[in-house]
Amino acid sequence: MTAGRNNTSSLSQDWCTPSKYVNTIRNFFGGTIELDPCSNEHSIVKADVEYMLPKVDGLSVEWNYRTIYVNPPYGADRQRGSTIRDWLRKCAEAHLKHGAEVLALVPVATNTRHWKFYVWDVATAVAFLYDTRLRFLVNGRDSGKGAPMSCAMVYWGQRYDHFEKVFLKFGAVVDVRHLHEKNVGRGEHPGLFDMQREETAV
Repeated sequence: MTAGRNNTSSLSQDWCTPSKYVNTIRNFFGGTIELDPCSNEHSIVKADVEYMLPKVDGLSVEWNYRTIYVNPPYGADRQRGSTIRDWLRKCAEAHLKHGAEVLALVPVATNTRHWKFYVWDVATAVAFLYDTRLRFLVNGRDSGKGAPMSCAMVYWGQRYDHFEKVFLKFGAVVDVRHLHEKNVGRGEHPGLFDMQREETAV
């Protein structure tokens, strides 16, 4: 739940998901969020299992849970050598490997490698949020200031119709499943689906 955390600053801030999205996410999952792999002390998600830095690095553990919500750090963590790309890779892998339903609140960055590899190539749908500037809870409080970027809710799972029904009130919902085998911007690099097919064939 650390969307705006600046990992290189001593004045670190935790940008937490606002309640209107937390409540919707919980309802979408049927009342229970089993895992929040990047939580913090100010989070209002209250997942069954929460991993918090620096005590536990959510990237270093297995995400074998049915319902997962991720609001990843948007900046680079220089101490651990990780970026938002690593979090989205874990989202995609949790879905492909464990059949998990995963929702992630992320910046709209359609030209980046993490969107090309783990959203266009693996995700089920994207809700491009209507919020002009999404107001995260900064260290647990509404600061009155919005995020400086557009945001989206990305979904990895089998229930597209349900996702569209629930999230259409928050943004334009786009089904991206038809892009999985289109190699959208990956060049000659194999995607997760390609690697999964190769593993299955062995």
